[in-house]
Amino acid sequence: MRQAAEHKLARIERLGGGMQRVEVEVFEEHNPRVGSQGTHHVEISAAARRTTLRAVGSGHDVESALDQAVDRLERQISTYRSKLFDRLTGRKNRLKSPRTSQYGSSSSE
Repeated sequence: MRQAAEHKLARIERLGGGMQRVEVEVFEEHNPRVGSQGTHHVEISAAARRTTLRAVGSGHDVESALDQAVDRLERQISTYRSKLFDRLTGRKNRLKSPRTSQYGSSSSE
């Protein structure tokens, strides 16, 4: 199970994001009525420099629960990285309003 988790989490290393520590917890639900979506739960916590990202997945087996949690964590990391990139670049790619742009609209001439 550890090798499967390391293999799946290798995708997160490729995304970057400065993850310093990743913790994976696997739970097995003994009562199937309690776990309506599955009997196995996987929780992943990834600690970056200034934030902690968490993802939860559940399924009928550990692999499907792990896949679900890793997909959710990948989406969170890509969103985190895009926000960080926008903040560091000063959001230079935003469209400017004609009222605030130095060229503005030429209707006043």
